[in-house]
Amino acid sequence: MKIICIGRNYTDHINELANERPTEPVVFIKPDSAVLPKEQDFYIPEFSNDLHYEVEVLVKIKKVGKHIEAKFAPSYYDEIGLGIDFTARDLQATLKGKGLPWEKAKGFDGSAIIGNWLDKNQFKDLNDLDFSLTKNDEIVQKGNTNLMLWKIDELIAHVSTYFMLKKGDILFTGTPAGVGKVEPNDYLAGELQGHKLFSVKIK
Repeated sequence: MKIICIGRNYTDHINELANERPTEPVVFIKPDSAVLPKEQDFYIPEFSNDLHYEVEVLVKIKKVGKHIEAKFAPSYYDEIGLGIDFTARDLQATLKGKGLPWEKAKGFDGSAIIGNWLDKNQFKDLNDLDFSLTKNDEIVQKGNTNLMLWKIDELIAHVSTYFMLKKGDILFTGTPAGVGKVEPNDYLAGELQGHKLFSVKIK
């Protein structure tokens, strides 16, 4: 199983970090060891003093595919979810400043929260899904999939050009504005269309 992540897929998030708007999806990979086991607390790594949450809509791939056309992408997934792409923002800034890859800032152990899964067929339109993240019961991120620069099926088409998709692979589709720092004893919870899909305590 691999975790394929999309960066800079919401204009407001691009603007809040003063990044350049991409002309195609920004893609990076997290290893399977990045997945935080369910029911475990998240421990802030010692190598970061600026650890950020980024809530994202997730897609679970159900069969093998490569060079998938966007119009056929819906047949490659049945489940939609929600998760967090934890990011060591200070380390990422250092790496970006040197023109180096982001993996140490994005793919470290426990950096991927994967919540419960929902059948996509219960939703009328996957390009109109509300989702949010609360920190200590206060909403800190709120988004809708209609604000994505590249929609789910377009992302599947793009990434399958470079990586063969396999059953169980997970696609993180990007985060909206509102990312921020976590501190010990914070409590994070994510909702998609009114369904609470994950919660995690920060240590």
